[in-house]
Amino acid sequence: MSTATVLAITPADTALTDGVPTDALSTNTELTDAVLADDAGADDDSGVWAVRPYTAVTPVRTDEPTFAELGLPSPLVRALAYADLLAPFAIQTATIPDALVGHDILARASTGSGKTLAFGLPMITRVAQLPATPRKPHGLVLVPTRELAMQVNDTLEPLGRSMGLRFKTVAGGLAMYQQVDALRRGVDVLVATPGRLADLIRQGACSLEDVEVVVVDEADQMADMGFLPEVRALLSDCPKTVQTLLFSATLDGDVDELIRHHMHEPVRHELEPETSPVDTMEHHLFIVNREDKHHMFSQIAARDGRTIMFVRSQLGCERVAGTIAAGGVRVLALHGGMSQSQRTRAMADFKSGRVPVLVATDVAARGIHVDDVSLVVHVDPPEDSKAYLHRAGRTARAGALGRVVTLALRNQARSMERLHEKAGVTATKERVELLDAHVVATTGAKAVHLDPALLPQRTPDTRGRDDRRPSTPRPRR
Repeated sequence: MSTATVLAITPADTALTDGVPTDALSTNTELTDAVLADDAGADDDSGVWAVRPYTAVTPVRTDEPTFAELGLPSPLVRALAYADLLAPFAIQTATIPDALVGHDILARASTGSGKTLAFGLPMITRVAQLPATPRKPHGLVLVPTRELAMQVNDTLEPLGRSMGLRFKTVAGGLAMYQQVDALRRGVDVLVATPGRLADLIRQGACSLEDVEVVVVDEADQMADMGFLPEVRALLSDCPKTVQTLLFSATLDGDVDELIRHHMHEPVRHELEPETSPVDTMEHHLFIVNREDKHHMFSQIAARDGRTIMFVRSQLGCERVAGTIAAGGVRVLALHGGMSQSQRTRAMADFKSGRVPVLVATDVAARGIHVDDVSLVVHVDPPEDSKAYLHRAGRTARAGALGRVVTLALRNQARSMERLHEKAGVTATKERVELLDAHVVATTGAKAVHLDPALLPQRTPDTRGRDDRRPSTPRPRR
């Protein structure tokens, strides 16, 4: 009878499964084949199943372990210390020991919890033992967007250099010839979007036959964007013995299917329930008058501190950014209609602090990983609870304080209350006016003067009555 260990980890209660006396673990840490088959609905002959968080490990230590105690090599620990990364976060404490010994890892953790290092550090450790081979990387990280690919690479590459590893970002919108050339010379770890990597494989510029560790990051967004068929194909190109580390905010639907068919007895770690809000994040619902809305978000944008504002469309993104700029605030737009160089420059200016306000669309929501964002504003309410949590995840990262404000019209208030309930957050609802005490106290809004001549103009409807399609007269009976 086979068994599976299922670990449920909370931010406050983390425990190492390695190096902990066996009598310190919860006795209820095994599930039988019957329970697994019944839960997953899997065919007994298929040999595939999914594990779900029915059991927990009893926490046994109150002190926080160091990176060295997790089993990482000394050069990597020194590189972490040089980057002022001295103590692991909960998700890192939970997953790194299991990943280092070769287990497949299934982890659910919110953005800002430290998951990039949770999968990156064990991958670096394992790949460093292997020589680089032309066109055949040993480590692969799959991400949904090029912005996220670039930021994951920026985080891991300096640490990988301490172990002598070479990284390369492979994504659409970046020069393909540079990616082909780097692969030809030998790359240890690829950070890639599925589409571009599939193109390189079809051209014969890359092979996944020597991959030792593959990471699927933001798997739920991959599903939302329709990338899972390509992800499944890429995982099938990897050796059957590959170690798979999957990180996602949710583990249902198509993601669950990916788990059942491409992971082998994964150890599951969870930081919090799927709808659990971050403890250090405040949520506010501002009910505003329609005619006051553009003044409201302009005054909030004038605050001190780093701010991200979300809208639904590319055109809305440009208009909101233009309105804020008309009030004298440094602001940049970020959306899918911009060239890669424009998006890269916008992110660099925002990360450096040269521009304190970024207006972005939902497509860019998960590609923004910037610390010290103290306020997120939904200028346009999100479509659903998942989009709300993805947007909100740009603030309150790594235990920092953050606030999330939604600007809603009166006819949107009821739907936003239902959305908050579904997202598992409790929001303070206030009907507000420009620069009232609650708005200023919550957001730090400041007075701005909007010159009407500088405001972005809507495209007028230039059709006259003669331009309209003539109506067809109904025949008389």
